[in-house]
Amino acid sequence: MISRRELLIRGSEKVIGHYERLLASAKTEQERELYLQRIERERRLIRDLQGEQDHRAA
Repeated sequence: MISRRELLIRGSEKVIGHYERLLASAKTEQERELYLQRIERERRLIRDLQGEQDHRAA
């Protein structure tokens, strides 16, 4: 059974994929910046979730 944390990580990975596709078709610099910021936010969430997992394992 998948843990809640793993589910959240998978969801964030999917969101990053969607933002990367939007980034590739961005028409303005403002759009590019917005998508890059959102990608970075999702990556931070993943790192936080993985870090939380590491702390529990220790």
